[in-house]
Amino acid sequence: MSVRDLLPIILTICVFQLLVFRQSLENLGQILTGLVFVVIGLALFVKGLEFGLFPLGESMAHALARKGSVGWLIAFAFALGFGTTFAEPALIAVAGKAADMQAALAEVAESGSKATSRDNYALGLRVTVALAVGTALVIGVLRIIKGWPTHYMIMGGYAMVLLLTPLAPPSIVAVAYDSGGVTTSTITVPLTTALGIGLAQGNRMLIA
Repeated sequence: MSVRDLLPIILTICVFQLLVFRQSLENLGQILTGLVFVVIGLALFVKGLEFGLFPLGESMAHALARKGSVGWLIAFAFALGFGTTFAEPALIAVAGKAADMQAALAEVAESGSKATSRDNYALGLRVTVALAVGTALVIGVLRIIKGWPTHYMIMGGYAMVLLLTPLAPPSIVAVAYDSGGVTTSTITVPLTTALGIGLAQGNRMLIA
């Protein structure tokens, strides 16, 4: 299964390397070893999601549904979205790179002030994205409970992004778009998806 999932990437690299660049791969043994590690890691990661994170998220959603408290469910959804996003490795990496660029543009003279400014910028970016994801998860929970049409919410979200983009500072636009993309990664997606599945299955209990 993991080999099949990685096959398009492998074929793309091989085709461009052999037909476009017309040169052999350097360190072929090292690349093949790394590829084997990736396949094994991906297989273990998927199994870990199936055995651990998905059942955990579904069971917690079912427990909250049985409790019948929409308020606690919303609080849990926000905390889950915020916590998983704040801890997302991809977001941490993007925030660090964005902070480096911001510090370079600011041209802070003192190294101590530059380091502090960089750390504050990275932390602020992570908190902002985490708050946004937590809020979006709350809206998603309310959509499941209330049965709101999905397409209206998606179009509304895109319309808001398009309206805010011209008003935002040019230096933050690319970072903002990238930050939205990297949140759909290893930690955030499995737990939030499990929450949605469990909530959808227990929606009748909530309504009752």
